[in-house]
Amino acid sequence: MVAKQHKGAPDEADLTRADSLAREIFSDIANKWAFLIIESLGEGTLRFSALRNAVEGISHKMLTQNLRMLERNGLVERNVHPTVPPRVEYTLTEPGQALRATVDGMCDWTHRYLGDIEVSRRRFDT
Repeated sequence: MVAKQHKGAPDEADLTRADSLAREIFSDIANKWAFLIIESLGEGTLRFSALRNAVEGISHKMLTQNLRMLERNGLVERNVHPTVPPRVEYTLTEPGQALRATVDGMCDWTHRYLGDIEVSRRRFDT
């Protein structure tokens, strides 16, 4: 399915519609790797290797895929410095910084309710 391009019509920003661009964007950014990348870049510009070290457990392939997706959506800027070897840095754009506030809220929520969630999971699993 191909998402429609957003031209300002409210239905194109409607997450409940299967063909909405908003749903596609939401799907892109609502994954653990995107959240962790945005959180890490919120502290400042990072090189690929530093970002990979900051996001524990992410593979080279997953980091590359998520950075490309975030760049495509205008949330991350990729800056290549003409050196040998090339130095590539990533930084959040203005929309990426704005999204970081939401990501920070999710992180705060997770820290606040982690104990409650663990209790609920144990109760459910027994």
